[in-house]
Amino acid sequence: MRVASNSTSCRVCGSVLVKNGRTAAGTQRWRCVSCRAGTTRRRLDLSRRHELEAFLGWLLGKDTQAEAGLGPDRSFRRVTAWCWNIAPEIPATGEVHDEVQLDGIYLGGWCALIATAGEHVIGWQWCDTEKSAAWAALLERFPAPRVVVCDGGAGLASALRKVWPETRVQRCLVHVHRNVRTHLTHRPRLEAGRALLRLSKALMRLKTAEEAAAWATALNDWHTRWGPMLKQRTHRGEAGAAPSWVKPSQQWWYTHKRLRAAYYLLERLVKAGTLFTHLAPEHEDLRIASTTNRIEGGVNAQLRLLLKHHRGMSENHMKRAVEWWLYTHSENPAPAQRLIRPEHSEPPKRTPTTTEEERIGPALYDTATTAEEGLWARTGRAGRSR
Repeated sequence: MRVASNSTSCRVCGSVLVKNGRTAAGTQRWRCVSCRAGTTRRRLDLSRRHELEAFLGWLLGKDTQAEAGLGPDRSFRRVTAWCWNIAPEIPATGEVHDEVQLDGIYLGGWCALIATAGEHVIGWQWCDTEKSAAWAALLERFPAPRVVVCDGGAGLASALRKVWPETRVQRCLVHVHRNVRTHLTHRPRLEAGRALLRLSKALMRLKTAEEAAAWATALNDWHTRWGPMLKQRTHRGEAGAAPSWVKPSQQWWYTHKRLRAAYYLLERLVKAGTLFTHLAPEHEDLRIASTTNRIEGGVNAQLRLLLKHHRGMSENHMKRAVEWWLYTHSENPAPAQRLIRPEHSEPPKRTPTTTEEERIGPALYDTATTAEEGLWARTGRAGRSR
């Protein structure tokens, strides 16, 4: 963007300008000491800065466009239309973090993969689904941290093994309990299910490594008692109609399929060592979180609230609003006016392209009258007396 110079010189003769009162709008008026020409200096940089500040005040707040300070809502949209062209980005600093939390949030037809460290956002990546390639594109921007806290997912797990193979993983215990509860329901009918649900609820109350070891022992004791039940099978024709999830060619299935799924979920996480990473002795001084509540409540919930305040925006504007919120909640965001570029407020004009046929015109096939032949359709009076 062109920035006005601080020098006060006449555009006509180049002489020095002196102040000459103000206009009715309060703008400083200048007058040349030589040619006596009068002028006012327009500071486009200040105008753009004021417009962008008003735009962000509306976008990141709850006020209406009419309350943003740039006139009626239609005037606001016209004046700030160029602000949508600015795409903020968080520069990578190369800092190695002790803990990074990762999560994805679906907004319309897009998914935003977000990474936070402490109370600040460090990056995001747009994609259609939480697939491995999208997660890898986000993780490759930062050095590997010591611990990653996430809610699980095949795409993220694959990207972590590829990009950050040495980083320890802490699964969100709240999400683990939700997954177990999905299999067992809130009120399991079997005693084994109720006992396993109590073990799952106890996950969030563990505070020390000794308590974690005792919990793992209790899970093993549960399997010792109820393990034979997990192996029970039902054969086709023994219990009437088969469940809806059974394939037509399937001759038998596990009787307690949901109970098996809940138990083996917990067993798999214990063996992988991702349940109690936050309680490991080597991480005692880091105070690693055991849940993704910080990013769920501090970021995702705020993004949904932001879009609720401005519901009705197009998909591109929704994405830009999310990007501005994430940028302003990074650790050291630069002032918004520093992101303004000439192409944002003055986009290049499109020049219409014409083909050779369009330039010459359609073929007349020797049937039309042309001026070259001295023949054309006359208009006007054409010599008539009346």
